[in-house]
Amino acid sequence: MKELLLTYRYELLYSLAVLLILLLIQFLLRTAANKVGRRGEINITRTRLMFKYINILIILIAAFLLALAWGVGLTDLSLIFSSVFAVIGVALFAIWSILSNVTSGIILFFSFPYKIGDTIKIHDKDLDIEAEIEDIKAFHLHLRTREGELVTYPNNLILQKAVTLKHRVDGKDEGKDAL
Repeated sequence: MKELLLTYRYELLYSLAVLLILLLIQFLLRTAANKVGRRGEINITRTRLMFKYINILIILIAAFLLALAWGVGLTDLSLIFSSVFAVIGVALFAIWSILSNVTSGIILFFSFPYKIGDTIKIHDKDLDIEAEIEDIKAFHLHLRTREGELVTYPNNLILQKAVTLKHRVDGKDEGKDAL
């Protein structure tokens, strides 16, 4: 055991340093997302979704840096990552609308001017929708119409359509146009 520690001491120290630094970065990113969530009065479930995205990013960076620390060459690492990203790219191309909705969900987290409980009107050339925002998910919004119907509206479409605020939960800014 002692020989093992002496043989790989630099790799172990580098690994420990990488993990500590990434944990610090993860803490800072989560704190920032939490601060944005509180300041924007964003629902805690949406903030937790951002935490998942942050965790995935940190894991990918850690895998890359730890592989370098333990002697995986850049050519080997680039071959592995290019192969993995090629497979992921083909898979994501096949399901691009899901990726589009997730990306839109991230954008909505930081810049969506409406909250759960607000009543909005989505201006669509085929059919306008006036409904209360019931929930904001990673892929879609849940909207409840006056008739009680649940409308699931994709996140990527809410960014492409004109939206009018009809009634805010706190009673302010009625009739304000946005997006």
